[in-house]
Amino acid sequence: MNAAEAAGTWKLGDLEVNRIGYGAMRLTGNGMMGNSDGTPIDRDLAVSLLHSAFEQGVNHIDTAAFYFSPLRSANELINRALSSWHGDVVVVTKVGPARDPSGEWLTMARPDQLRGQVEENLRQLGRDHLDVVNLRCNDPGTASITEHFGALTELRQAGLIRHLGLSNVRPTHVAEALTIAPVVCVQNSYGLDWRRADESGLVDLCQEQGIAFVPYFAVSGLLREAAAGQEHDARVHSVARAHSATPAQVRIAWTLHRGPHVLAIPGTTNPAHLAENIAAGSLRLTEQEFAVLDKPDEGAV
Repeated sequence: MNAAEAAGTWKLGDLEVNRIGYGAMRLTGNGMMGNSDGTPIDRDLAVSLLHSAFEQGVNHIDTAAFYFSPLRSANELINRALSSWHGDVVVVTKVGPARDPSGEWLTMARPDQLRGQVEENLRQLGRDHLDVVNLRCNDPGTASITEHFGALTELRQAGLIRHLGLSNVRPTHVAEALTIAPVVCVQNSYGLDWRRADESGLVDLCQEQGIAFVPYFAVSGLLREAAAGQEHDARVHSVARAHSATPAQVRIAWTLHRGPHVLAIPGTTNPAHLAENIAAGSLRLTEQEFAVLDKPDEGAV
């Protein structure tokens, strides 16, 4: 059994994936703003890192055309890695937000602009169709997604997209989308320190509908796009010590325990951290430990 298989599997439509995947945002730098002030990641090392993930059983990658820095594109690096890999890997990308060639953020794409974004992903990834495309809302307070999701449904019917998902949305958006086309996954910020998807009922709604819930920032927490810093949560340290595990592994294990439909997509450019993140799928915490993690933090460490 590969390491990523230890957490089990889930289906994105008809595409079965291991519940431990990989988020490509950090491949181009520290977050979506890129690494303009640093040395860009070496292409060969990036491809080697992705191949290592595949060898350890990762067969689900999250990306976006807007994940780029001045000299690197996450999609381009994934394309390179997949062109020299013979296994099956499900690539999930996002549309809606956009950046111009210089990296400046643009307003949310109009429904009629989504085809261009889909085609941009197709070109960069070197594919004839996209496995899964998530409609990401710039503002979760958006009243309706019908026109945007309807436009993506037309592209799915045209054969450019296999399955559809949502990102940064509310339960009402999921219900709205389901009246238009099947939804295979929902990506929202979620983790030990940020549980709004529990408060809104989104995580449970996804499970009831057979939809994968894919948290982002599950490890970095409130730091969001910034790299996860030193762990200061006494609860996490306590549980980590009991298992000779890392705090990041405990956070990933806590997230996966939320339900069999919950997937993990931690990202890193460090091979050792990659192996640790994938190994978190085999970490089994006790109910008592989950109770400890759900208590208020006892103080910084």
